[in-house]
Amino acid sequence: MLSVVRVHLPSEIPIVGCELAPYVLLRRPDKTVSTDDVPETAPSDGHFLRYKWFRVQSDKKVAVCSIHPSEQATLQCLGCVKAKIPLSKSYHCTTKCFSDAWQHHRVLHDRAASALNENGNEEEEVFGRFNSTGSGAINSSLSSSASSASFTNGAATPLYPAAISQRSGETWFEVGRSKTYTPTADDIGHVLKFECVVVDAETKLPVGHVNTILTSRVIPAPSPTPRRLIPVDGMGHIDMDGRITPSGTFTVLSYNILSEAYASNDLYNYCPSWALSWTYRRQNLLREIVTYRADIICLQEVQSDHFDEFFSPELDKHGYYGLYKRKTNEVYSGNTNTIDGCATFFRRDRFSHVKKYEVEFNKAAQSLTEATIPTTQKKTALNRLVKDNVALIVVLEAKVNNQPFDNHGKRQLLCVANTHVNVSHDLKDVKLWQVHTLLKGLEKIAASADIPMLVCGDFNSIPGSAPHALLAMGKVDPSHPDLAIDPLNILRPRSKLVHQLPLVSAYSSFARTVGLGYDQHRRRLDGGSNEPLFTNVTRDFIGTLDYIFYTADSLVVESLLELLDEESLRKDTALPSPEWSSDHIALLAEFRCCKNKSRR
Repeated sequence: MLSVVRVHLPSEIPIVGCELAPYVLLRRPDKTVSTDDVPETAPSDGHFLRYKWFRVQSDKKVAVCSIHPSEQATLQCLGCVKAKIPLSKSYHCTTKCFSDAWQHHRVLHDRAASALNENGNEEEEVFGRFNSTGSGAINSSLSSSASSASFTNGAATPLYPAAISQRSGETWFEVGRSKTYTPTADDIGHVLKFECVVVDAETKLPVGHVNTILTSRVIPAPSPTPRRLIPVDGMGHIDMDGRITPSGTFTVLSYNILSEAYASNDLYNYCPSWALSWTYRRQNLLREIVTYRADIICLQEVQSDHFDEFFSPELDKHGYYGLYKRKTNEVYSGNTNTIDGCATFFRRDRFSHVKKYEVEFNKAAQSLTEATIPTTQKKTALNRLVKDNVALIVVLEAKVNNQPFDNHGKRQLLCVANTHVNVSHDLKDVKLWQVHTLLKGLEKIAASADIPMLVCGDFNSIPGSAPHALLAMGKVDPSHPDLAIDPLNILRPRSKLVHQLPLVSAYSSFARTVGLGYDQHRRRLDGGSNEPLFTNVTRDFIGTLDYIFYTADSLVVESLLELLDEESLRKDTALPSPEWSSDHIALLAEFRCCKNKSRR
């Protein structure tokens, strides 16, 4: 007979919005074991599995700490209540927790106050919104019987019959009848119970032991600090709903999302295991990406299976069409489904797809080796150059009022390059060669048409490095120290390390802003390069590796997504964290098309 051998949950802590998928090990009548489901529609030997989920609600109400969501709250900031900041952000587990968090917590109060002062309206932010009618910071004890109204999503009609059981002061509400369950806001602070039992297909009665699991208390999904879109001309707020218009404005996002394959507990052991799990991170990343509402999205480290099974279908629901280029697998020897790559999405109502180019640096390495490397060194050269990195180049056509032409009947084309350059610190020559190869490919496209260009991605190169110099300055100084590493002589003659594209880093625009309101943004730039102080933060490294470059003869930066400060991230040691689900931060820029001066 069918029987259940073992049941367990991969994640100990359930989080709102993150699906719970129990592991159920079965023994079939033929004595084989399997994790395959046996639904009522396809019974095995006259039996099937029945699942139920319950919310265990006790008389004791529990609030959750906003800083340590797995801990019960004992304190509440009344200043948050007064300012009408979401109550979930007002709770803390200890006085030390509140004290340590105060410097960052007071920003919520300041923003609530500033939002009220701006024409008496709420301040719209790219990632989150705070309602405000005042400010203040008062610390008070939180009673164990405090109302949990702020933790619910209102009176919702139950999806299932109440099926309530009373037991030792607890009430069990049935909330689901499928194998998986996604906690809602109504579950916050409560324990969930999962039941699994073998059922006779004919009598519909349970057979044998009922297997149960109790979870920890459900916690809310941590909400990241809102990041605002900052106009770089000092002329006020940008209309977030204005995208591709007759004047040609649009937004582009670039984000290395940290592949599941790379997010190991050993490497990121400072991040709670539940926050490092892909089940949690994918939902948090999607929520962040969608809330930015970018017209074009360039993602790096997207696994092949995650593109097909998650990002493509989920972003499709939000009006995006996606193109993908997986890394090659001449070096990688694992599961090909988990190889990561570059994904570029665009809003279907803003753009149409014209052409796609795939750049495989392995192929370029083969060609280079065949043409320039002596036979005796070919194997050594390929071992150094073949690293599976790729780039995805997409030519898009802008739609104005959902039409493919502007007011003058001229097509508005845009070329978007998305890449992830090799990570190895010891291969400075390979990094530079990959960037140079990509730029030469883009020059060929530019030669065929005067087309605005964006070059986005994780270049694994800090400001001042040779790859950055080539991108930003159009050339590399022959005396640059990075050029000292060139065992294959692939960077010679040095005079070839140039390109003619008028590329400028979007975030350098912050350095050109004036006014007191921009001081904090300029402080988050490196004074020498005018690039962000960091886009990648781990325990062992902090620095800028990600960029959005644009052709300055055809595009103008209108606004930029504000940068984060290191101190706010260090409260969780580094990235990723419960709030931010990658070890990189997202970059976003709004551009306006301008008259294109011929590059020929």
